[in-house]
This record gives sequence, structure tokens and C-alpha cells, in this order.
Amino acid sequence: MRTVNKVKKQFGKLYVILVISLAVVIIGVGTFLALGRFNVVPHLIATVEEGNKKESFPVIDSKTLTAEQQKIVVLLKQEYASQPAGTKYSDGVSEAWCADFVSWIMNNAGYPLDNPNSGSWRIPGTYTLREYYQSVGRFHAANSEYSPKVGDIMLYDNPSPFGQHTNIVVKNDNGLITTIGGNEPGGIRVITHKTKDGIGFIGYGSLE
Repeated sequence: MRTVNKVKKQFGKLYVILVISLAVVIIGVGTFLALGRFNVVPHLIATVEEGNKKESFPVIDSKTLTAEQQKIVVLLKQEYASQPAGTKYSDGVSEAWCADFVSWIMNNAGYPLDNPNSGSWRIPGTYTLREYYQSVGRFHAANSEYSPKVGDIMLYDNPSPFGQHTNIVVKNDNGLITTIGGNEPGGIRVITHKTKDGIGFIGYGSLE
């Protein structure tokens, strides 16, 4: 009888240890996903849809665009077709390159950004990218009534499938937004979505 009770006690202790260990793992993973720059689980799911990178570049009526917007669209179409490595946009640095991609496009279109920390045209972080647009009065929060235009950028944070992320608007069809972004599953990718339904969407950086 004593042996049975001893076994029960040992089993109970083991059970408690397992429960605590599981809880620690869950909390740790949850914290990583909440605070991490990149939201791993949704990204892995999205990667299964990598075939979306083979979509045709969206048809855009250039007659409705300004000269500034036309330059940006031409560059986006060119880079989408070539699908180079992300280090092309990051000065050779191996890093998450979505903001580098946005910076490179704007710079090569003749409308460079200004990194508030370094003075460079390249802004490698999405938080600093948001700070830049706020500093020049061109940030529009997600809950505003702003309607995005071609050449604007979109900014995201967790729990967005891409964590902290940014991409460029190429089409706004009555609220159905098409973007081109770097460092997305498949490289440079076309995504069409409704901004108001976007999980983790925080706002726009406008071209003007």
C-alpha cells in the first residue's frame, strides 16, 4: 500500500512538473510571437502559398498616375520580374529587407527617404520608417479615413502574418488594395487585400 501511495505521489509530482514546463514553453513562444520582429507561425503558413509570387504584375493605367507614381511602378515591375536577392536592397547586409526594398525603390525613383538616425536614404527598420513618415507629416493611422494612393507604403506590426513589415501600394480598387513587397514568401510578392480587415495593419506612409 505504501509503495502504491509513493508511486502516486511521484506521478503527481511528475505531472505538475510537466504542466509547469508546458506552460513555460507556451508563454515563451507567445512572448516571442508577440514581441518578435517576425511572426514565425503565420509566415510558415503563408510560405506554403509561395506560388502567389508567379502572379502577373497588376494592370495599372499609367495615364491616371503622376510622373512620380509612374517611376515607382516601373521600378516595382522591373524588380518583381527579376526577383533578386534581398541583399541588393540592403547594401549587402543580410537582414529582413522589406524596409530596405521600400527605401531602394523610393531612392531609385528619385524620391529618397531620409533616415533620421544616419541621414542615409536607406531605412532598414519599419519602426524607423514609421518615425520618418511621422516626422514629415505623411503618416496616416489605420483608423483614419485616408484612402491610399499608388506609391504610398503600408506599415504592419504583430500580430500581422509578417510581424513588423512594410510594402508599397500599386492599386486601390474601391478599398481593395494591391501591394508589392519585398521579404515576403517567395521574395517580392503581389498581395491584394482589404486594409480594414488587415490584422496588424497600423497605417500608411503617403507619397505626398
